Amino acid sequence: MLKKIGIVATFSLLIISLIGCAGPASPSVPSSKTTSLPNPTPAASPSDPAPSPEPELTLNPGPKPPEPIKATWITVAVDTDNQTVSIPISELEDNWDVHFKLEATQGDMDFMAYIFEGTAYVRANVCPPCHSVGFSLDESSRILICDRCATIFNAETGAGVKGACVNYPKAAAPYEVSGGNLIIKGSDLIAAYEETLLPG
Repeated sequence: MLKKIGIVATFSLLIISLIGCAGPASPSVPSSKTTSLPNPTPAASPSDPAPSPEPELTLNPGPKPPEPIKATWITVAVDTDNQTVSIPISELEDNWDVHFKLEATQGDMDFMAYIFEGTAYVRANVCPPCHSVGFSLDESSRILICDRCATIFNAETGAGVKGACVNYPKAAAPYEVSGGNLIIKGSDLIAAYEETLLPG
């Protein structure tokens, strides 16, 4: 319980400090406007990745781009009062595969969201051995592909299938649906990121 309170307090403080001193975004990788999370700390033990829950969400995506679908960088919003991050569903429907960066004073955390078989998934977007923060979606083959090392992960579960970084499954963060957005708790994003940093 104390650890959870500490994470929530750190999440709030870092969001407030970043809002006050945010610098310009990198030209090659857009960063979120008002986003911040603490640096991850290793979890006690990783568990098998699980897909995000399937809330009542009807997705109306645009035409599917040619596969594999490269992720598009988007900007997300942070609600400092409720300590949540919002992903516009319209961005997901327009692009099918998106990723976003959350800034922290100790470093950045990257996440992905994508549509797979009519369901939205939110996962940590990091491949620790090769330092990649980009994954392409090949829905017809049911896989995510690391843009740097070409390691393959199961798109539904996040589990490694084959490749150099296969032992670093992509953990999911649960979400709720509200006002045209996927709403994710900051603590759930942190937990997914921490879990993905450890081999499992």
